[in-house]
Amino acid sequence: MNIPENLKYTEDHEWVLLKDDTVTIGITDFAQSELGDIIFIEFPEPGDTFEHGDSFGTVEAVKTVADLFSPVSGEVISINEKLEDQPELINSNPYEEGWLVKMKITDTAILDNLMNASSYKDHLS
Repeated sequence: MNIPENLKYTEDHEWVLLKDDTVTIGITDFAQSELGDIIFIEFPEPGDTFEHGDSFGTVEAVKTVADLFSPVSGEVISINEKLEDQPELINSNPYEEGWLVKMKITDTAILDNLMNASSYKDHLS
């Protein structure tokens, strides 16, 4: 299972990458493997704002639908439009091409509450 060291993780299996005041958010390799073949993503709109823990969309797989929960508070600045036509990119490359949204974060202190790679590995076991 791929768990990159440079990311932060949530208990709901989202990953977060901070660059300046922007976070990129996706679902983990574990999450995509549990969901199976992903066939549709329901995205928020750029400009939408969310608080930490809010549902910001869904991932639909052949066998289930899962809510996506915002690991931070902030404003959506972009969505991964490639996933509208190729949602399977989440299955094949969840950490690069399969990212979901980018948000302008309002408080980076929340990232201190997320798990690092080692803690996330422990969480999975």
